[in-house]
Amino acid sequence: MNVLIPGAHRYVGERTPRKEDARLLTGRGQFVDDIRLPGMLHCAFARSPVARGRITAIDTAAALEIPGVHGIYTQADFADVPIKVMNFFFGPIEAPVTILADGRVSCVGDPVAMVIAESRALAEDAASLIEIAVDEEDPVITLADARAGPPVHPGKDNNISQEMGEEIGEELQAILDGAAHKVTRSFRHQRIAQSPMETRGCVATCDGAEEMTIWIGCQSPHLVARWVSLAFELPETAIRVFAKDVGGGFGLKNFPWKEEIAVIAGARLFGRPLKWIEDRFESLTASSHAREQEATLTIAFDEAGKIVAGYCDYSSNNGAWPMGEDCNVAVHMFMWPAYKMPVYGFITRGWYSNTMGLGGYRGPWAMESLIRERVLDDAAREIGIDPIEIRRKNLVYKPDQPHTTTFGIEVDDISPGECLEKLLENFDVVAFRKEQAEARKHGRYLGLGIATYVEPTAAAGQMAPMTGELATVRIEPTGKVTATLGTHSQGHGTATTMAQVIAERLGVPYEDVTVFEGDSALGGFGPGAAGSRQAVIAGGASWTASEMLAEKVKKIAAHLYNANPEAITISGGIVHIEGAPEMSRSLKDIAEIAYGEPARLPEGLPPGLEAQYRYQPPPFTFTSAAHACVVEIDADTGFVKILRWLSSEDCGTVINPGVVEGQIAGGLAQGIGQVLLEDMPYDARGNPLAATFKDYLMPTISDIPDFEYIHANTPSKTTGGMRGVGEGGAIIGPPTLVNAIVDALEPFGDIEINLPFTPAKILDVIEGRDVSGSGH
Repeated sequence: MNVLIPGAHRYVGERTPRKEDARLLTGRGQFVDDIRLPGMLHCAFARSPVARGRITAIDTAAALEIPGVHGIYTQADFADVPIKVMNFFFGPIEAPVTILADGRVSCVGDPVAMVIAESRALAEDAASLIEIAVDEEDPVITLADARAGPPVHPGKDNNISQEMGEEIGEELQAILDGAAHKVTRSFRHQRIAQSPMETRGCVATCDGAEEMTIWIGCQSPHLVARWVSLAFELPETAIRVFAKDVGGGFGLKNFPWKEEIAVIAGARLFGRPLKWIEDRFESLTASSHAREQEATLTIAFDEAGKIVAGYCDYSSNNGAWPMGEDCNVAVHMFMWPAYKMPVYGFITRGWYSNTMGLGGYRGPWAMESLIRERVLDDAAREIGIDPIEIRRKNLVYKPDQPHTTTFGIEVDDISPGECLEKLLENFDVVAFRKEQAEARKHGRYLGLGIATYVEPTAAAGQMAPMTGELATVRIEPTGKVTATLGTHSQGHGTATTMAQVIAERLGVPYEDVTVFEGDSALGGFGPGAAGSRQAVIAGGASWTASEMLAEKVKKIAAHLYNANPEAITISGGIVHIEGAPEMSRSLKDIAEIAYGEPARLPEGLPPGLEAQYRYQPPPFTFTSAAHACVVEIDADTGFVKILRWLSSEDCGTVINPGVVEGQIAGGLAQGIGQVLLEDMPYDARGNPLAATFKDYLMPTISDIPDFEYIHANTPSKTTGGMRGVGEGGAIIGPPTLVNAIVDALEPFGDIEINLPFTPAKILDVIEGRDVSGSGH
């Protein structure tokens, strides 16, 4: 018998090595393209070469003559298959979307036919031989086109896909006009291609009349199983979805879209396993895009610089087939929780166009931080106060809470003001301003950008898919611990962080805990990685289930050894009895009795050692942050060099600092890419102009600085005190960097925000050329 001295090990808060890293780094990950099934065939798509028009003919004869081609499907072949294409919320999509083009094409890349062949190469060869004749029409490309042009979808009165809010009224206009200071700025954000490391992919096979097994790159196997069952009118229990490893999701992979749906439907029709792996050309030009939007924001201030009112006119390019029509009302919902805004109005619209459809992308509402933080900087300069001071005057600090926004959202657990103060403790602004002034004398242009925000994380209980999370924690007869959860990692490290929570609350070694996820047949429904939620909700479920299981162990041990349950602790996988170290027993000893000798258990206590808990958090758990960025702009080349970046983030109880910092860094890298590099432009005929990474510029290691992390953490009011952090960098990164660039270029006058800030645009500013029309 081993006798150990009680002493709980703290795993929550440790930089514990990730359980999945060894497997992934040694090439033992399992992605969709690794799946091989007997009799499996491969799919490729013939796509529309034009942006808009009526299909007059689809000639597949030459393609069908290629040896190894087994079939070609068009939309007519799916006419009798019940398929209800839905959005993320399991609701209808208003556009007349079909999985393959039905009589018309509405964007370049629109899938028209699906080839089924022995190999991907053969399928692609055959797809290239399909002749698609289209009576081409003039396309609607830009937001300006959408406002003035003919409806993208026949039968609709205009191109508005969704609209909320109202045009500014006389009362609000009078408040704005009567204020001591009124600042209005317009912004244009370019179109983004999500560009996950692993492109989309799907393998589908039928296992009977209704049963299907699907391997798909997704963000929640449970959500995909539910979506497929509803879309195809099949029992959810008949659908099993696997997603072992996924190389990035970012919202694009929340649920299946046209190509994946076609593969699933084709497998049901053809009766053999089908596989489709998106190539990079398709990923850039034919996967859903994001972020193309325009906004004009007005904020009014009193003499002292306090906000008195605001109004915003916002538009989003939804493309032809959005994964759900969206006017992005969330921009307005989350623009002001961190600030004291007395009166706010807005009009917000989504617009159809003949471009690739809108999909989710990290913090789809992120425009709110960019436009708000930029206008605050400009207002500070117009009023004659420091940009930091205008934030201090208007931010919500702890003593200001509870605080209710103009949207009726009550916040009583945020810390944007405190994050800003923590940030400033670690950055000497006065010293920087001296350095900046001296540098300008010598033709060097340094800039400082500061931004603050709050992010809504862990949404639950208000939308159909956004539920709580279920955790089932089990001590096996061996004494080892297994857990099944609805979590899913695309780099989030949930197998590690959830194991840390369970190990600490249960009192077992971290190495003894294994977390199972990535299989819809395991655990209960949960939306997985959507909306920065897993640490909060799955962490809360794992926390409580582990405590419930620990209580059961204590009851059994107390009964077996005639001890008071209050005197029993679990540490290092050993059950200790206070004052009787010789009676310590391993969890394996207790588990063997709980499973194999149920007659020895307390009366009424079921055999086995497991606990299950579904955690339902508050509707939102807010994360707060403040960032600072220092840049230097080369006046000869227009290149931006990031010299320093500080992140002051309050994500509550930190489970694993390394995972948190990785999430922040990943989001910031994406934010840097949006501001400086990434752009998916279209020409006037609707052709995407960035078909490779030679044209669609992604940030590289040389573009990304070494970030400095300040953990300004206050535990949240949720179980375990966690807050989400996943999307934060992608939201707060752009305004921080934009503010730094504009600060560096201040000697050259006002700058219109028309992203991305390419070297050519920066040189235009330096040399005094108009950049307002830059873009498409």
